[in-house]
Amino acid sequence: MVTAFVSPYKTRLIKRSLRLNRHPLFITPDALTMLEGRDKWSSHTMTIQHGTGPESSGGDMLAALRPLSPPRNLTRELVERLSAEITSGKLAPGVRLPTELEMMAAAGVSRTVVREAVAALRAEGLVVTRQGVGAFVAADVQRRPFRIDPDGLRSISEVLNVVELRMGVEIESAGLAAERGSAADAKRIGAALRAIDEAFARGDTAVDEDVAFHRAIANATGNPQFARFLEFLGRFIIPRRTVRPVAERTEEQRVYLASIQEEHRLIHAAVRDRDPAAARAAMRRHLSNSRERYRKIAGKSSKK
Repeated sequence: MVTAFVSPYKTRLIKRSLRLNRHPLFITPDALTMLEGRDKWSSHTMTIQHGTGPESSGGDMLAALRPLSPPRNLTRELVERLSAEITSGKLAPGVRLPTELEMMAAAGVSRTVVREAVAALRAEGLVVTRQGVGAFVAADVQRRPFRIDPDGLRSISEVLNVVELRMGVEIESAGLAAERGSAADAKRIGAALRAIDEAFARGDTAVDEDVAFHRAIANATGNPQFARFLEFLGRFIIPRRTVRPVAERTEEQRVYLASIQEEHRLIHAAVRDRDPAAARAAMRRHLSNSRERYRKIAGKSSKK
């Protein structure tokens, strides 16, 4: 049973769903009386029970789609609810999702929100769509591609999670670069290092140049998967794209960026000198310090 606060607009959607008869709905007598009226009330409260007959591929899902709360991003909230139903196994592979109208009525959202949510689920590999038929739960949702949702990096804890993920990959990447890299690779890393200096001199935070530096190290490993992984992380490689340093004075920011660059120099020197242990240690120190820097940023921000 679902009890919802229903506006006249939502009432009309529900009436239309009833006519379509896609998913059997059993409505209490008082609700039925209201639906047969002329929508003269400014708002209504009704209780709807969803059927579980053979034609109802998404009845249980509709029950979970209670009206969404306005303060949050409605598309994201709808995606989270449907994702939870799918990944938990409550919605089996091949099950058809409710129609747009049914989801609009059940969740109390617009057609645009529903379409964006379905598109997001499709991008995540959770659903497949068939033109003119509808959206269906993917056959093997456990094999969907790994991804990092940019909307999920709104807190410092999420940013730090990405830094720790980088530590698990880039420390070894630095060691392999020192072990396997050629003199030409070391020169390319050095060129990326100088590009960061030049960006700092222009007053830039050098995010793109910083990304290029780490990618040059990944390329020096000779293993293309390291470079592909960093390419996948994209803008999340350097957290200051997501969390801006709170250094309010120019001098404070200069010191902040200079400390990062000094750590880069130590990494480059170890790779150039073909010292895998030193390269791993330098990268570990750099990423550990980055993690602590962003924790301090979070602490300063919370005090404001």
